[in-house]
Amino acid sequence: MKNSDPIYTKRLERHLDELKWLYMELYNSQKHFDDLLDHMQQFYDERKSSLKKLDQVREQQPGWYRKNGMLGMMLYVDQFAENLKGVRKKLDYIKKCNVNYLHLMPLLDTVEGRSDGGYAVADFRKVQEKLGTMEDLEKLADQCHKQNISVCLDFVMNHTSEDHRWARKARAGKKEYQDRYFFFDNYSMPAMYEKTVPQVFPTTAPGNFTYLPELQQFVMTSFYPYQWDLNYRNPVVFNEMMYNFLYLVNRGIDVLRIDAVPYIWKQVGTNCRNLPQVHTIVRMMRMIGEIVCPGIVLLGEVVMEPDKVAPYFGTVEKPECHMLYNVTTMATTWHTVATGDVRLLKRQMEIIRDLPSDYTFLNYLRCHDDIGWGLDYPLLESWGMLQVPHKKYLNDYFTGRWQDSVSRGELYNEDIITGDARFCGTTASMCGVEKAGFEQDEEGIDKAVQLDVMLHAYMLFLSGIPMLYSGDEIGQVNDYSYKNDPNKAADSRYIHRGKFQWMLVDNIDKPETVQGKLFKRLSRLETIRAKEPVFDASAGFWTLETWDDAVLGLARENEEGKLIGLFNFSQEPRTAWIDEKDGQYEDLMTGETMYASGVQLAGHGFCWLKAKK
Repeated sequence: MKNSDPIYTKRLERHLDELKWLYMELYNSQKHFDDLLDHMQQFYDERKSSLKKLDQVREQQPGWYRKNGMLGMMLYVDQFAENLKGVRKKLDYIKKCNVNYLHLMPLLDTVEGRSDGGYAVADFRKVQEKLGTMEDLEKLADQCHKQNISVCLDFVMNHTSEDHRWARKARAGKKEYQDRYFFFDNYSMPAMYEKTVPQVFPTTAPGNFTYLPELQQFVMTSFYPYQWDLNYRNPVVFNEMMYNFLYLVNRGIDVLRIDAVPYIWKQVGTNCRNLPQVHTIVRMMRMIGEIVCPGIVLLGEVVMEPDKVAPYFGTVEKPECHMLYNVTTMATTWHTVATGDVRLLKRQMEIIRDLPSDYTFLNYLRCHDDIGWGLDYPLLESWGMLQVPHKKYLNDYFTGRWQDSVSRGELYNEDIITGDARFCGTTASMCGVEKAGFEQDEEGIDKAVQLDVMLHAYMLFLSGIPMLYSGDEIGQVNDYSYKNDPNKAADSRYIHRGKFQWMLVDNIDKPETVQGKLFKRLSRLETIRAKEPVFDASAGFWTLETWDDAVLGLARENEEGKLIGLFNFSQEPRTAWIDEKDGQYEDLMTGETMYASGVQLAGHGFCWLKAKK
């Protein structure tokens, strides 16, 4: 199949040699490569003219997603507005939140009770019936584009649901489809894998294989028994998953969040994480996107320490993901809240500072999952914070068991034997809004809101793209009603996945309410960020020494100016002992002119200071 479109031809020629070389190295199949090329052209031909125009605009502005005005929000469609049509009706509210990047949490077809929050996909080209249709998704994306909102969707690459068409045929004994997964007639090979492969959920889903008694065979299931790992050694799997990827972006999706990407290549004798072939696959995916739909962005979900995360950006010459999650910083932020000690957080910022400026991180205070305490324990131990007791302290603090804690939440995946656990809770509940509200403690509410705002100010200041969790802007607290749903009761992550409380939105103009205290302050921060070019992701970013372990000092600078951010993680007033000698600064929150020297901060206070020209 020959394409005469000169735009497509030019894009293809730019990448063809490398794409073929990588593909043949991995699969050595001209037949499957030719099939891939034919389908790529087909998806390009089917792509709507409006999306092709958007592609061309973004090709001329390759850093469009890194601009200072970018602000994301993640939400569950059913919890936010019942269905996709409901979300479309709520776009005015989303715009009111200053959001222009909307992450719709997993919404593709799955089976209730065996969905893992939507990450067990039964059909990559069908929306869950309760949420609407693929046509509804396309209409929502079109409307979002008209309002300059980009749409993000999860793309679960590592596995399918056991209810996927392929899995059903594999269970029926069809060898062609069993070869799309990892099937074994006996336990000898699974036993070899188990020697070196860690368990993802050792307490709730132990082991990496599930026995299928009707077949007397084992299938690899790294996550849950109903999620069957795909075999990317099979070129059919790679090709078909790329066709699903292109199908979704042709529906108008701008950002594909590649779920669990480090796991997608399996090799016995290894830990089956971050293997070189994973990077080959992501690199090919990046090139396929740049040929067919160059306006889209790949967001990699790599829930690992920074030295394992950064390689997924690829290189300047051979890029892979456009954006990656800043997951270690998220966990370190809450460690800092609990300890009032910014040293580890400062070290995280210094690691990010040392990475190339074209690396773009997506920053957030919390996400749909739990908070795992994957911290730099060798460094913490050098400061006297031993791993096991420190994890226990963090979990006790955030569940409210610690005497002086204001946080409320629940443990996730607790291991009774080792005492290890992760944590779940909304930002507002972790900051003390729930506790103070229950106790009708007005002073406590003010302190909780102040901590909440400071944390958002810090998150908005970081290098990269900020992401809000729907409900945080109105101070929504934990929802314990999940315990009444048998499909959710065993999974405490649903504590922060509750129904969006639209009645609280009515309070944002009432200054005496939590919503009135929180929404406008966050909105002001977001508006300032959008107006200040120095918040562009390409700006220089570094830490400042404040000479106080409770105060984090950050700075940003580009040709448009310089900003200093100071954040007090102590409940008590502190002084940031900085002495920037480049003239006067404007406090962007108060408009006050001052020198950036010996700056006074209230308990959990902060300031954004802009150098005056």
